Amino acid sequence: QAKMSRPVQARRLEGIDKNIWVDFVKLAATYSTVNLGQGFPDFPPPDFLKEAFMRALSGENHMLHQYTRAFGHPLLVKMLAQFFGKLLGRDLDPMTNVMVTVGAYQALFCCFQAFVDEGDEVIIIEPFFDCYEPMVKMAGGMPVFVPLRPKAPKDGKLMSSADWQLDPAELASKFSERTKVIVLNSPNNPLGKVFSRGELELIADLCVKHDILCISDEVYEWLVYDGKEHIRIASLRGMWDRTVIIGSAGKTFSATGWKVGWTVGPNRLLQHLRTVHQNSVYHCATVAQEAVAQGFQRELDLYGKPESYFIQLPKLLQQKRDWLVQSLDAVGMKPIVPEGTYFLVADISEFKSDVPDVTDSDEPYDSRFAKWMVKNKGLAAIPLSAFYCGAHKNNYDHFIRFCFAKEEATLKAANDILQKWRQEKTRP
Repeated sequence: QAKMSRPVQARRLEGIDKNIWVDFVKLAATYSTVNLGQGFPDFPPPDFLKEAFMRALSGENHMLHQYTRAFGHPLLVKMLAQFFGKLLGRDLDPMTNVMVTVGAYQALFCCFQAFVDEGDEVIIIEPFFDCYEPMVKMAGGMPVFVPLRPKAPKDGKLMSSADWQLDPAELASKFSERTKVIVLNSPNNPLGKVFSRGELELIADLCVKHDILCISDEVYEWLVYDGKEHIRIASLRGMWDRTVIIGSAGKTFSATGWKVGWTVGPNRLLQHLRTVHQNSVYHCATVAQEAVAQGFQRELDLYGKPESYFIQLPKLLQQKRDWLVQSLDAVGMKPIVPEGTYFLVADISEFKSDVPDVTDSDEPYDSRFAKWMVKNKGLAAIPLSAFYCGAHKNNYDHFIRFCFAKEEATLKAANDILQKWRQEKTRP
């Protein structure tokens, strides 16, 4: 039989076929005894959410097993509009100011497809969640990167994610007449940086000056520590009309496998997201949306009270963060203390003698180190270079990212591996 000789893939897929998560998930499944790589909890969602799911699944309302409204289950968009309306100080229309997506991932895809044309420039702050770059390229856009630059802390203190900052002049230089969008991720994955009001005002002023859109990825909005405040850029002057907020029940309620996400914003922007959504996935799982809606109903009733899951979860995770910080610091992996998220980045410079550098390798050092660590020590983490563009990967190749949203037993097992490793290094 004659075989096809012409290329079959679309040009927009060229150069974006590789994905670090595919490689590292496979490695972790094969070798790791402790997986602190992927960003998911190994503890369950709260009981009230599981009970809501079971009620939806086994209750008498058989329509919860069928299609619901394409752009969001009516109860869920109603609760999201009420909840975020309260946070933003706005009256939100659940039918036009909210859209439910298959996780925040699909929300991002809808944004890039809806707003980015061939040749449009999209500013991405480094380090960035790795899907931003390929999604921009698939839409025909040109990613423009601006890094957060670390500043050494004073008095020998541990570095904080707050020590990684934008240079105002450098950021301003990235805006041009071709700029269409800036992507903001606060709290930031992988650093755990929570952007300050001053930093957000700098970004907002540039957005208004150059009349560009902001895609604000806020999936870790409740996971902030040490009394830090998550500020929504859409609440700043001139930003509501040009911002799409992205959220996630996976991170909000510790249920990443449910894949319920959402967008919040003005109808003039969301109407275009609805066009992409209805011509791609069309619809999200009804039962999961019903359960998440009931979760938000509970949290709205308990807003600001100690019993609120949105208050309890960050307290729990801050304890886990502090435990991992101490564990890493004790063995010589210098942690960068995160202000938010599930993640902690650590400097592996003192461990370089275990994995010698290879001068003729194109692979960043931290990537080879992370692969060696999972194969030889059974501990899985993600190289920080995975969150940089190709030209900048080797500039930040001595850091790895750990996820601390894990059971106490998981973190203890990781500590045992690190302690044993440290003892082996110091043994004469």
